[in-house]
Amino acid sequence: MMLRIGTRGSKLALVQSEWVKKEVQARHPGVRVELVKIKTKGDKIVDAPLSKVGGKGLFVKEIEEALLKKEVDLAVHSMKDVPAELQKGLELSVCPKREDPRDAFVSTHFRSVDDLPQGASIGTSSLRRSAQLLHLRPDLQFVPLRGNVDTRLKKLDNKEVQAIVLAAAGLRRLGLSERITALFSPEVVLPAIGQGVLGLEVRENDQKTQDLISFLNDPETEMAARAERAFLKELEGGCQVPLAGYARVE
Repeated sequence: MMLRIGTRGSKLALVQSEWVKKEVQARHPGVRVELVKIKTKGDKIVDAPLSKVGGKGLFVKEIEEALLKKEVDLAVHSMKDVPAELQKGLELSVCPKREDPRDAFVSTHFRSVDDLPQGASIGTSSLRRSAQLLHLRPDLQFVPLRGNVDTRLKKLDNKEVQAIVLAAAGLRRLGLSERITALFSPEVVLPAIGQGVLGLEVRENDQKTQDLISFLNDPETEMAARAERAFLKELEGGCQVPLAGYARVE
């Protein structure tokens, strides 16, 4: 039996998909799992902020099309990249346990955003992060920052900016926790919708694949992610809107 996982080719996307592959093979030893790398529009356009490029499907559309064409059986997404509206015939059936949803402050010389000098430069292309950080520090200057985690860290190390803000979940999954200088509590900077959550997407009628991956679902994570995504859908959020939200199950 074969399971083909559609994934972006970035280091983080591959780490996340490899984790799913390992878990499925451990649970179902008779299943062969193969990763299929798919280049998305968001991967091809790296010289412009996401808010200028287009809607929120920039990192998922081509993978969803491969799913619909049955070129792959399963897509592994970072949930914060997934639009509120899925393509017809597809569903997000599984959400594994959430990683840290918070944003991380990363700097080589400053311990927190409060320590930054007047008019300091921060690297981020996120409208959501910029809006909230400007509320804290109206003097800050924002430098557009695209590309994978390594590329962004390199710009910090090369002193092109004085700090950057990244998702803590991505740094942890890449084994780069030591690069986190400080974490923003959700009370100070609200995370992106679905930040830290993996979304496993399948075709609606593909019960075979759903049965293979259902053991990975964490009900509390799924409930919180669905609540956040309902909020996103209601307010018609996307890359052009600095929308944030964080749900907790109590």
